Amino acid sequence: MAHDAGQQAPGLRLLGTFRLEVTDGVLGVESAGQRLLAFLGLHGCVSRSVLAGTLWPDASEQHAQGSLRTALWRLRRGRQPVVESRGEMLVLCEDVAVDVNGLVRTARHLVNDDADPCEEPGLSLLFAGDLLPGWDEEWVVFERERLRQLRLHALESLSSRLVRQGLYALALDAALTCVSVEPLRESSHRAVVMVHMTEHNTVEAVRQYQAFRRLARAELGIDPSPGFTAMLPPGMANAPVAQRGATAPVTCPTSALATATQGFPRTARATGRPSTSESLPQ
Repeated sequence: MAHDAGQQAPGLRLLGTFRLEVTDGVLGVESAGQRLLAFLGLHGCVSRSVLAGTLWPDASEQHAQGSLRTALWRLRRGRQPVVESRGEMLVLCEDVAVDVNGLVRTARHLVNDDADPCEEPGLSLLFAGDLLPGWDEEWVVFERERLRQLRLHALESLSSRLVRQGLYALALDAALTCVSVEPLRESSHRAVVMVHMTEHNTVEAVRQYQAFRRLARAELGIDPSPGFTAMLPPGMANAPVAQRGATAPVTCPTSALATATQGFPRTARATGRPSTSESLPQ
């Protein structure tokens, strides 16, 4: 459904937090409406029966259909249209921009060997956070993990490409974001070490390697892979290196994890912005 000239098309934000943005700002949407919009944003065109059964699984079919009608009515009251009815099918209006779609496009381009990160307009979405944190519905949990894995691979690819372009601070920021999302992911730590080694910051590289080794031993009882160890100069894996006093850029769930991550550099991931004065390529 087209909007008048000069009227801002609605935007549905599902990364980091739920937001429905329209011309007049951010609209408050009740819980049932949020879940309805989120499901359509993730799955596209969906039948009313599937929506009702998924969103109200413990209700009878009649009550679930009634709840769906009520949620749709509340979404339509005096607002820009965001849901379109096509008979039995419901779909978001075609001009509603969903941030998840932008994340998927950007991530898939970055993991393509021919992509240039400087030409990706949606890079900021890689730093926007997980899908709908705190929502525990099965259909959200599955999509959250799928997008999380895609995001991690894209950030690692972005870091590698930025290294090749000589943008080391931004490459490190992307790699450390991976570490903050998943501290036990070896490939993310390898991306951090790669940046440090390319800049000839051997001490920083060894510190990162040893921090991950302590973490892996404490949490999993394993050592880093031989390939990770081989990234360091011979004999440097066990070199005595003073550890930083900072903790990892994540909230550690256990005391073992908190102890093991002593020495990780801090990042600006809490704010969602790069940790340097530079900006990501637009």
